[in-house]
Order: sequence, then C-alpha cells, then structure tokens
Amino acid sequence: QVQLVESGGGLVQAGGSLTLSCVVSGSGFRIDAMGWYRQAPGKQRELVAAMFRGGVTNYADSVKGRFTISRDNAKNTVYLQMNSLKPEDTAVYYCNARFLGVPVDYWGQGTQVAVSS
Repeated sequence: QVQLVESGGGLVQAGGSLTLSCVVSGSGFRIDAMGWYRQAPGKQRELVAAMFRGGVTNYADSVKGRFTISRDNAKNTVYLQMNSLKPEDTAVYYCNARFLGVPVDYWGQGTQVAVSS
C-alpha cells in the first residue's frame, strides 16, 4: 500500500524558514513526478512546486525564488525548502506522487504551515 507521510510543518514568523519532508513507501513503481500542493481556508488546492523525471522543476509564481523542491532518491523523500515565508503562505501543505504506469495520484495527509505577521 502506497503511503506518503509529510512532516516539518509548524508556526513561523514572517521572513522565517521551514523545510517540509515527504517520505514515500509501499510502491514498486518508479516515481514519475512528485510535488507539493497547498490549500488555504476557503481556497482551492494549488500547486506549489513539482519535480519531474530528469530533475525538471516547476514552481508557482508566488513562490519562485523563495521555495526549493528537492528529492533524495535513496531515501524516497521529497523536500520543500521554504524561505522568506509570508503570511499568505499559510495553508495545509500536501505531498503528491505520481508513478509510471499508474493512472492515479497519491496524496499525503497534509501538514499545517502557519506564518504570523
């Protein structure tokens, strides 16, 4: 059974930093892409950052230059380094994984990030 377990959320002051981690387990398929999404209260879930095969990355305009997605293949872990955090970054952050040959996406349970002004 595929599991994605996030960690690293918390409360931080504006301008601070956090690093989110997501460990993927239980799949015998190769990872096609992994990403981080977020959902703020009353808003739709949105893509924050994604990493595709070959290391190609994609970021939401609102986080470019502040957030960095990275991956440790040996640990089946994807990270989101978040710097210069703003109150508008407050949301529940979800890890997402897509596997080659598997027609569904997998999601973690979410981790709360709160940024105070």
